[in-house]
Amino acid sequence: MTKLSSVRVRMQSENLDAIIITNSKNIYYLSAFWGTAGTILVTQKAQYLLTDSRYSIAAHEATVDFEIVETREAFVEIAKLLKKEGVSQVGFEDGVTYAEFQTMQYQLAGLTLHATTSFIETQRQIKSPSEIATIKKACAISDQAFNDLLKFVEPGKTEIEIANFLDFKMRDLGASGISFDTIVASGKRSALPHGRATHKPIEFGDTVTVDFGCYYDHYASDMTRTFFVGEVSPKMQEIYHVVQQAQQAVTNISAPGLTYADYDRAARDMIEAAGYGEAFSHGIGHGLGLDVHEIPYFSKTSQECLAEHMVITNEPGIYLENIGGVRIEDDLHITSQGVEVLTLAPKELIVL
Repeated sequence: MTKLSSVRVRMQSENLDAIIITNSKNIYYLSAFWGTAGTILVTQKAQYLLTDSRYSIAAHEATVDFEIVETREAFVEIAKLLKKEGVSQVGFEDGVTYAEFQTMQYQLAGLTLHATTSFIETQRQIKSPSEIATIKKACAISDQAFNDLLKFVEPGKTEIEIANFLDFKMRDLGASGISFDTIVASGKRSALPHGRATHKPIEFGDTVTVDFGCYYDHYASDMTRTFFVGEVSPKMQEIYHVVQQAQQAVTNISAPGLTYADYDRAARDMIEAAGYGEAFSHGIGHGLGLDVHEIPYFSKTSQECLAEHMVITNEPGIYLENIGGVRIEDDLHITSQGVEVLTLAPKELIVL
């Protein structure tokens, strides 16, 4: 089933005559068009990509499946198209701004508008072979950047210097950009799950956690590694091995049909058994694709299940205030045979 066929099946199930897509990632997913001005309209009979003259050539080059409508007044043209097809029930993405919603209400007066949640994002959970291949490339870039980082880090380098090294190295390796602000947290600051890089210099004996990723051809990678500079204390060595074993337990159990609750529990039970349950304060992971954080999101209670060709993260951690923290994160591809680990940078305890 094609992407557009799947959209129309869901439209039928929700009694929609048409759906308006305004999220740029969803527009790219359906049409391969990327630009700052774009709107998609899908009806049961046709599909339209509306953009302005700046992107008209790019739109025609990107897709052969859509009728291209050149306009700076997307909702004015959409009103004409919907009137021509005689539709009445129109869906739209609930992420629109209030100003966009007001414009939509005014221009589409007389039609019944329905806000939809994750209409396209739900479909995006299951990756095609080409999407998986692209994510693998993004992961390979992250892997190489981390391996190069290990030769760069030394006492005296600051967290910001480490973050900048990773950011520029990934671009140098072919990434179009970073997928989120690179996290570097060292020493006691490694107990901050999302510690922003600062001017703090790396010191002998520091724990260093780096959480980073890149975009390659629109698809994201997301990886975390923790390592040590000079020496590692017995306490940090202990929690590193607990996180390492918990993370591997999640990878080992991952397969189609596993509930989200069991996916989370595989790591959480091990961390709790080691006496650090309260120190694992966040979820086990999330979906990955055109967005670095996308559905599925995992909870301790969800009975939804992993499905073949999802790409998800596996990222348990332990964070001890005034001592330090450890997180290890991989990107996983769920296959019919189980799981394929996409991030291959070393996970053994590293002391530089």
